[in-house]
Amino acid sequence: MIKRPISRRGLIKTAGVVGAGLAAPHLFIRSANAYFNEPKGGTVTLGFNVPQSGPYADEGADELRAYELAVEHLNGGGDGGMLNTFSSKALKGNGILGKKVEFVTGDTQTKSDAARASAKSMIEKDGAIMITGGSSSGVAVAVQSLCQEAGVIFMAGLTHSNDTTGKDKKANGFRHFFNGYMSAAALAPVLKNAYGTDRKAYHLTADYTWGWTQQESIAAATEAMGWETVNNVLTPLAATDFSAYITPVLQSDADVLVLNHYGGNMVNSLTNAVQFGLRDRMVNGKNFEIIVPLYSRLMAKGAGENVKGIFGSTNWHWSLEDEGSVAFVQSFGKKYGFPPSQAAHTCYVQTLLYADAVERGGSFNPCSVVEALEGFEFDGLGNGPTLYRAEDHQCFKDVLVVKGKENPTSEFDLLEIVEVTPAAQVTYPPDHPMFAGGDLGTCNPGA
Repeated sequence: MIKRPISRRGLIKTAGVVGAGLAAPHLFIRSANAYFNEPKGGTVTLGFNVPQSGPYADEGADELRAYELAVEHLNGGGDGGMLNTFSSKALKGNGILGKKVEFVTGDTQTKSDAARASAKSMIEKDGAIMITGGSSSGVAVAVQSLCQEAGVIFMAGLTHSNDTTGKDKKANGFRHFFNGYMSAAALAPVLKNAYGTDRKAYHLTADYTWGWTQQESIAAATEAMGWETVNNVLTPLAATDFSAYITPVLQSDADVLVLNHYGGNMVNSLTNAVQFGLRDRMVNGKNFEIIVPLYSRLMAKGAGENVKGIFGSTNWHWSLEDEGSVAFVQSFGKKYGFPPSQAAHTCYVQTLLYADAVERGGSFNPCSVVEALEGFEFDGLGNGPTLYRAEDHQCFKDVLVVKGKENPTSEFDLLEIVEVTPAAQVTYPPDHPMFAGGDLGTCNPGA
């Protein structure tokens, strides 16, 4: 069970469009403090903004579980989890800078306007000094921009669009999760070995920033090895039945379907594709194949047997045997009774990284946090040695290529790791064309 938030005072829910641009600028009431929402007294408030409804609600529920666990560990409860394995030893389990960590929550609804409204309320009414969460890149981009304007730190949750740390990057925003380019760079060599260089791919793509950049990335990587992109069809995030989008695939000469879908969208589109018999087809003298560039255990569970043998990538998986992963899986499993998802992992890690940056910098001032995180190298948090690059606030670490397990041993043992792609293979220059056009700018303390 997830505990009720300490306060939901003033949280607002409004309709919105994922990936839409910001509406009229929000106005934040400033104080005479050195920085906005400077914690007073013995507590500090963090804002956890996740999808509690909408197509990514399963991810949001697991994110909240991870956030609650992170707060418990920061405050000295439980077994300490990855505080014990983190290469930085600044955190002592006595809160952050000696202040007890409290939190408020909001429902992004997987809608940018709703996410902005709940984040704004947590900042202005609840005094949140850091906002984190989300399972949609449209939401992440919108809330990151809001936090930059407000003068608080945004520690992105699950966001995979290149744009989050590309054209839409902000000095007050940081991403631990990997991105579309990294998925494609890791997947392409595996797909080449498995399916050859003469393939025709048909793409179905979620119609918002994540889908666009994921499709661009995987198409570029597969075309570079000889594949042809037959078509790319955009699908609405609100879609639940993809039958009408599968029929044209059958009528094409494609022999690969790439599902640039996530969460419930992927579960439904893959289910429809299998129901239409795509996996039983022979096209161009080859077995028809399906690829899911971005996977999660929650998606695999939702799609059931349909994921068997299907390749994808993931940011982290509970079966990893490094010290940090084992510690996190043990803590999470003891508290909730099942292993964590990659969404839970990245949200837990982001919370620890923020708290650690405050401790190392000796201040909650956003500019101190930015300075502490830029160029920070760390280990022990489940992904191996990791760099928070200063130029774009993107983490660089190993990427996992996985596929649906043919003979799972439990309802959680659904994906197997087939390749651990080293960070060097997925690292790109800050001015790479897919990430061009943005300006990181300077930190805003909101003073």
